[in-house]
Amino acid sequence: MVFDPREEDKNQNEPKNCVEKDINTDPWPGYRYTGLLRPYYPLTPMRLVPGDIQRPDYADHPRGMSESEQFLKGTSQIKTLSPEDIEGMRVVCKLAREVLDIAAMMVKAGVTTEEIDHAVHLACIARNCYPSPLNYYNFPKSSCTSVNEVICHGIPDRRLLQEGDILNVDITVYHNGFHGDLNETFFIGEVDEGAKKLVQTTYECLMQSIDSVKPGVRYRELGNIIQKHAQASGFSVVRSYCGHGIHRLFHTAPNVPHYAKNKAVGVMKPGHVFTIEPMICEGEWLCVKK
Repeated sequence: MVFDPREEDKNQNEPKNCVEKDINTDPWPGYRYTGLLRPYYPLTPMRLVPGDIQRPDYADHPRGMSESEQFLKGTSQIKTLSPEDIEGMRVVCKLAREVLDIAAMMVKAGVTTEEIDHAVHLACIARNCYPSPLNYYNFPKSSCTSVNEVICHGIPDRRLLQEGDILNVDITVYHNGFHGDLNETFFIGEVDEGAKKLVQTTYECLMQSIDSVKPGVRYRELGNIIQKHAQASGFSVVRSYCGHGIHRLFHTAPNVPHYAKNKAVGVMKPGHVFTIEPMICEGEWLCVKK
């Protein structure tokens, strides 16, 4: 099946071009932003997923709460997956990669992250997947799109991507009982040398930490590797967000900090599945939440 990201979702009355409405409403008047980026609201309504697609437990919860995750909250016990579970993870991660590749086709100046999210949503449905972010603790969209100074979990909106932006697209899909999570950072046209160095260093931090993954390694060691390389290049590591275990649960043990001298619990063993998601900043990091 060939997917056309320009295809209209026939079940939703949404304009093909999400910037047809030129009214921007500030959702947080008086909020002290850390940079030049501003949200472009109102958002389009939360998109629907056909009822015959398998859904995670939070999909229809009024607060988007995952009761299965809440049940295990605070535990440091790491689940060892069976060979059948590992195969389920391989399948869902391949599907997530396909969806992210479709999002990548959309990335260019003049496109909105809302439009990218629409393509992601349709691509998930075409693959019989539920877009994991949708309604996860009431997150309103099917993907996370983080532009420039937004560290992670950015909400797709109607702002046009601009030449010189950097954009991270974070995709997670749920298929046959498993979540597959991955992300990638893109340059919008020509970006400055500082942005190129930042993204390249972050990639190197990721690959160096992956190179160390093997049975017997402590999870806390990954942060030592990442911070050492980031600091050597003049950057700092965000401490507020970490990698995590993933399988039938979206987020679970182990906790995988990206900074040095952390106190993460656990030793890598065959059958463990987890993410490494280093978030690296120019200068000193400061995380402001809203």
